[in-house]
Amino acid sequence: MKTKRLWKGFGWGIVATFVMSIVMIIGKATGLAPMPEPIPIATVKNIFGGGPKPLLILLGIFSHFFYGGIFGALLTQLFKPVTIKKGIGLGIILWFVMQIILLPFIGWGVFGSGMTLKIAIATLILHLIYGGTLGWITDKQLTTSIS
Repeated sequence: MKTKRLWKGFGWGIVATFVMSIVMIIGKATGLAPMPEPIPIATVKNIFGGGPKPLLILLGIFSHFFYGGIFGALLTQLFKPVTIKKGIGLGIILWFVMQIILLPFIGWGVFGSGMTLKIAIATLILHLIYGGTLGWITDKQLTTSIS
């Protein structure tokens, strides 16, 4: 039962990452996103020091969905029941870690201060979407299927 719950959480983490990514793509396409490029792709570029753009994009997408799934699985293992509030809490924690570790790692500064602080607001909105979606769908699915 615990394994099934883990995999369900992983799957719903991927779904929540998808929802977040759609909003991110819309923001980029409309010019509303203050990021010069998607953060997962900037991270992969930084780790590998460049490379063929299609490969970097694929690795960025894969890593983004993978860790979105991992944190979905983690949420289902740490909390029973999973709620929207707990999902949003996870989103805020992930956002904060991104601000103080990941953004400086890719050269954008703490809270995006090396570029624009609008990055902090935009990424907070995205992580609230991720966490809210994850909490909502996981709560709905796990309470009706495998509590």
